[in-house]
Amino acid sequence: MRQRALFISACAGMLVFGIVLAILGTLFGMPEMRERLHIDLAEQGNMFLFLYLGIFLASMIAGPMIDHLGNKLTLLGSSLLVAAAMVLFAMSSSLSTASVAAVVLGFGGGGLNTSTNVLVSDLYGDKRGPMLNLLGIFFGVGALCIPLLAASIQGHFTIPQLLFFCAAISGACAVAYAVMKFPPALSPQGFSLRATLSVARYPGVLLLAFLLFFESGNEACIGGWTSTYANANGFEPRIATLVLAGYWAALMFSRIIAATVLANVPKARVVLGSAVLSLLGCAILLSAQSLPLLVLGVVIIGVSYAPIFPTALAIAGDRYSNTGTVFGLLFAIALIGGMAFPWGVGQVSQQFGIRIGMVVPLAGAIGISILAAVLMVQERTARVRNAQKAAM
Repeated sequence: MRQRALFISACAGMLVFGIVLAILGTLFGMPEMRERLHIDLAEQGNMFLFLYLGIFLASMIAGPMIDHLGNKLTLLGSSLLVAAAMVLFAMSSSLSTASVAAVVLGFGGGGLNTSTNVLVSDLYGDKRGPMLNLLGIFFGVGALCIPLLAASIQGHFTIPQLLFFCAAISGACAVAYAVMKFPPALSPQGFSLRATLSVARYPGVLLLAFLLFFESGNEACIGGWTSTYANANGFEPRIATLVLAGYWAALMFSRIIAATVLANVPKARVVLGSAVLSLLGCAILLSAQSLPLLVLGVVIIGVSYAPIFPTALAIAGDRYSNTGTVFGLLFAIALIGGMAFPWGVGQVSQQFGIRIGMVVPLAGAIGISILAAVLMVQERTARVRNAQKAAM
């Protein structure tokens, strides 16, 4: 019963993280948001950079904190930061204030992301692959609800009211974390950021990290720029927002399927198949001129991206014992991609148009596919080596 309660608490935190990653992409699909902050496409890219900078900083700190202080404080503090940032965003009318809110929002979201994944990985052991994908479903729920809610409230409620609603959800999570009991810390003797960097020497860690670098960058691009891209292609804001919702819906339902598939298919094979499928989706999105092709592209991308991140984390959880510190490094490197890719889309789009800017996620999909193929070879070699040792 306690394990189930802890898993539900992790799902709630992941839902809030989904809201964090979806909120800016949803809001900037509405031209009124850019007008309110007086920003152009390049500055919009900077906002995503600030958001992912906050997540990056939190990931560097949260992993060692979880290993040495436990999950409770990280989840509680992170939820409060997300709530405060949403309120600050609701009150923002300038780029400077919104930039501060973006960093704080990312910092809180990054703490939730790291802590919820570590908690579930530690709770479920050999079942961590399917359970991390189930956890990821709630990321999709949070991310999907925001564009759907935004599309339904247009003309009825304001952007600040949407942000206050999001703040209330995160605040409710903070109250729950404050009263719950969590497992004790794994290593309560103190922590150092040096520990996060030291795990880079573990065999295979950097391969997983750079796979997630491209994956996180592409997820940030699609989640952050799809509604703007659809709007630039002549579709009204409400339709553009629903196109973005299609991406999050595909991602959520794909993780439901992935949780079942992983019971019978090796993790590395799932990652490689998803990576190859993402190439097709990015190519369709880049060439799309009509609404059906646009929707098809984002749906294929959502289906393909869904299993990659949680399954790669499950591989890391299988390999390494100090999950908080390892996950912290993986998230940190991944989030450099999350910062750089959407920022790059903004800079390229401002100069050459947003269609050219969307070449960035296509290039990222190529990187994911190459590294997933290397991972597949490594995993197959390891299985053969282990089988040979068992036979001796």
